[in-house]
Amino acid sequence: MIPAAPPARALDAPSFSASRFRAEREADWIAFDLLLTKLEKKGAKALTSDELLQLPLLYRATLSSLSIARATSLDKALLDHLKALSIRGYFLVYGVRETRWNRVRRFFLYDWPAAVRSVWKETIIISLIILLGAITSYSLVASNPEWYYNFVGEDMAGGRDPRATREFLQSTLGHGKAAGEGESGLHIFATYLFTHNSRVSIMSFALGFAFGVPTMMLEYYQGIGLGAMMAVFAGKGLGFDFGGWLFIHGTTELFAAALSGAAGLRIGAAVVFPGARSRLQAASHAGRTAGKVMIGVILMLFMAGLLEGFGRQLITDTMLRYGIGTLMLLFWIGYYYIPRREDVT
Repeated sequence: MIPAAPPARALDAPSFSASRFRAEREADWIAFDLLLTKLEKKGAKALTSDELLQLPLLYRATLSSLSIARATSLDKALLDHLKALSIRGYFLVYGVRETRWNRVRRFFLYDWPAAVRSVWKETIIISLIILLGAITSYSLVASNPEWYYNFVGEDMAGGRDPRATREFLQSTLGHGKAAGEGESGLHIFATYLFTHNSRVSIMSFALGFAFGVPTMMLEYYQGIGLGAMMAVFAGKGLGFDFGGWLFIHGTTELFAAALSGAAGLRIGAAVVFPGARSRLQAASHAGRTAGKVMIGVILMLFMAGLLEGFGRQLITDTMLRYGIGTLMLLFWIGYYYIPRREDVT
């Protein structure tokens, strides 16, 4: 009996050679990397016609190499390199590249107003807190003038306190014969008020992570000095004039203060109520929106400083001051809250 032949062995499939794979395709990767670098540094205008035609071909070749590398489990370093190269290629070949001017334009037309609109609830809350601080100090000083010295330091008051005469207080608003002398004194208070509000605004935002509590306390404090000073001028029958002196720049400055508090409160609310995210993720997401708001706040404070330093000193008519302040308030409301359709081209 002839013994049965042993079963034939299956031929081994040729093993995949990583070094051969790299040798055959690395030239394309290098060429693609050089074209992307040139495109990033100098733009599409720097590429020749042949290079522009090569770009999508080399991109597809790189994607093919990445697909093979994933299927054959090549070394991680090569896999990461091909991934990074493919991502760069996607954004440079198919992505929309904006110029610096377009990015700035997009921020001012869409990103900044959209960020402010997203914190409208927090803005209302902070505005009410500032108003509550002003009403509290106004009521206390109006009922008992001695409270004034607890809210406004004597060095900052500079004589603008309950003991001052009506004529002196009127002169500090830019009216009367002694206007030049008295106005410089009130200018010190205005500079102090602007510096104070700017510092408190930044602190309100920075301390928002502490559950928003320090933010609300600081914003309440924002209105304290303002209400106390208003009570002094109103007590001498100059409340309307003082309101005009403040209104010309105050609508911008106090709006900025409310937005800074709203930005801080948004972060605090995200920490307290993170939802499905972790607290760190929620705070990070809220921080991106709040950061856009704060860039705008800095610009608003700068504009308020210009209105304070020039507009209010050059314009002494009370009704005109109210008019400019009202126009600024309407401008900010319209800029932030009137919806607009974003360009897609």
